[in-house]
Amino acid sequence: MTDATARYRTNWQDEIESAAIYEAIAAAEPNPRLAEVYRRLAAVEAEHARFWEAQLSAAGQSIPPRRLGWRTRTLIWLMRRFGPAFVLPTIGGLERMDSRGYAAQPESRATALPGQERSHARVLQAIVAGTPGGMEGSALAQLEGRHRASSGNALRAAVLGASDGLLSNFSLVMGVAGANPEGRAVLVAGLAGLLAGAFSMALGEWISVQSSRELYERQIVIERDELEQNPAEEQEELALIYQAKGLPEEQARALAARLVADPANALDTLAREELGVDPDELGGSAWEAAISSFLLFAVGAIVPVLPFLFLSGLAAVGLSVALSTLGLFGIGAAITLLTGRSVWYSGMRQVLVGLAAAAITFGIGWLIGISLGG
Repeated sequence: MTDATARYRTNWQDEIESAAIYEAIAAAEPNPRLAEVYRRLAAVEAEHARFWEAQLSAAGQSIPPRRLGWRTRTLIWLMRRFGPAFVLPTIGGLERMDSRGYAAQPESRATALPGQERSHARVLQAIVAGTPGGMEGSALAQLEGRHRASSGNALRAAVLGASDGLLSNFSLVMGVAGANPEGRAVLVAGLAGLLAGAFSMALGEWISVQSSRELYERQIVIERDELEQNPAEEQEELALIYQAKGLPEEQARALAARLVADPANALDTLAREELGVDPDELGGSAWEAAISSFLLFAVGAIVPVLPFLFLSGLAAVGLSVALSTLGLFGIGAAITLLTGRSVWYSGMRQVLVGLAAAAITFGIGWLIGISLGG
């Protein structure tokens, strides 16, 4: 058996097992709309299996007996015991792996297989994040891309950025102060820590957002090509996604047909619904993200340094601890806007964590100072 035929057998086995998983989920799914989606996914996987059967036959190989592997049997057992939602993220990851593998294989590269596997991963993602109980009114408007919420959380980013700056620089300042609270060493270290941390955060955020933008741009190009070459396939994918989110099949198909029929809006809708990205923003500006990260980190990091601009010695250390304690409590209180917990609980927890970290670094600095001093 050649390497190619071994690969055909592996692909065939993967498709047989995927079809079996979808059929099992369809049988266990109480929602008839979702059950129909799973049955259609199983039918597509069965078509893929027949594709690889044809490759095996053309290579003069016999079709193996149909047996499910241990992983598939385990997933089906877990699904039956804990429900479909328990295994859907795992299955979605496997679908994404299949799409990348098929895009690299000469027999399937130019076929519909890679796109269909990507479609299955997106449909599963839509099911996992779907709206329970169907969609009406404003939810339907979201489907048409008119009222999609921002994917980021500016408040969360602001709170965590300032928290990182305050916690890290407070610990650094106390560590240096433990070794030598006199002179300007603490101020220099604090300012250096502020700049180093802020630039590091900014650069990391720039790379992260820019990489995401480039990935989205590439994915949109792929969507454009697929829309031009296989509009029916893209329409079917959108219909499956909308049906998975709760729309009746006829309404989902009608909405998908209306969207794909308009070339001006089709790509925009596909990018929003399949990729979850606004094609005009592509996840936001990398420079805005970098500058925001720099400033937010610096706002937190300057707090423990401020007293050393005007004072020195234990007076500066004491005031730095006091200001940092207030800052930590304020950040903890702000976190309650995200968590809904008690202001006192979140504030004091943040204070205790920050003071514990500062005390440890102060003690280590003190020990180092004693060691170097004599």
